[in-house]
Amino acid sequence: MTMTAAQGAAVAPLAPNILVDHTHCGRHVTGIERITLELFSAEALAPLNVQIIRSSGVPDMIWRQSLSVPLRLLRDRSAILLCPGFPPSPLATLFGARVLPYIHDVFLITRWQDLNPRAKLYMAAPFRFALKKLPRFLVNSQTTRDEVRRFCRPDAQIELYRPAVRNVFGVGHGDRLTRTSSAGAFRLLALGTVEPRKNLLAAAEILTALRARHFPQATLDIVGRFGWGEDARLLQATPGVTLHGYQPIEKVRELIDAADALISTSHDEGLGLPLLEAQYAGLPVVASDIPVYREVLRGCGVLIDPSAPTAASDSIAALAAEPGWRRVEAEAAAANLNRWLADANADHARVIELIAGLARQPGLQTC
Repeated sequence: MTMTAAQGAAVAPLAPNILVDHTHCGRHVTGIERITLELFSAEALAPLNVQIIRSSGVPDMIWRQSLSVPLRLLRDRSAILLCPGFPPSPLATLFGARVLPYIHDVFLITRWQDLNPRAKLYMAAPFRFALKKLPRFLVNSQTTRDEVRRFCRPDAQIELYRPAVRNVFGVGHGDRLTRTSSAGAFRLLALGTVEPRKNLLAAAEILTALRARHFPQATLDIVGRFGWGEDARLLQATPGVTLHGYQPIEKVRELIDAADALISTSHDEGLGLPLLEAQYAGLPVVASDIPVYREVLRGCGVLIDPSAPTAASDSIAALAAEPGWRRVEAEAAAANLNRWLADANADHARVIELIAGLARQPGLQTC
């Protein structure tokens, strides 16, 4: 991400510390960690005076989030805290205007049934408290902004900070545009943690319908760590499904290159980063017809109802029956990425100025 010389000059003299909570990073790099590293690194926030707060293990993370960071805010009355991962702790939230969370979604409130026990115990209550108390938030999508509005203060400021999605897997079109399909074969790929909210059982049901009606040798590759719940066990019993677990970038690249389409059947999402990342490969996207996917895809890809597997399989078959469908989808993907990146770069410039403006304000209020 870049900024103009004028923008740099406007914020260069800042002295206040911008504390950025990276204590949740350092394990598997999933969507939240990737966005944290992309949008909230010292490089991304330059020329602000950024201090990254890290941890070594879960106990240290809990200590730093719950007590160490609030103590730093107490000692340094000009410091500002950015929370791009976990919600700010209740003690941190008491510092009010000096605390700026980044909201990925509101599932800690709206999808309680899909949370694992740790999220229910450690994250849900602080998140609700922060939404009620804090005066401003950063969000990853218009959909998340609309959701946050339902739970925050009426006067809260909510600013878009969409990630400028990089080609993290180093993928390209390869021979995709001229590739011919094997008779009866179609390879679906899903990226994400295997847990109830991702609704991967619906993707498996769509695969079963696809094999019965259109492509007898269709397959579904699922890449992502195993979360909580019974989904992984049930998926392993479905013909054509392969669970790969968490994989290095090189292996993910191979699977993306081999795939015919990415599928995401999530019940709900705050953004849906893998959809955009897969578009660097010109990969068609088959996704749940939910608000954020309509926002992210903006008319490209195929939107489906995951609860109707037969109809979804018919939509996939119709896509593959269109003349030149691979090239058409690849061109639409490229145009969509260009649109998203332009919006994300504009967001970045506004957010840097917002944080710089906060740093220039003496005596920001606490709750």
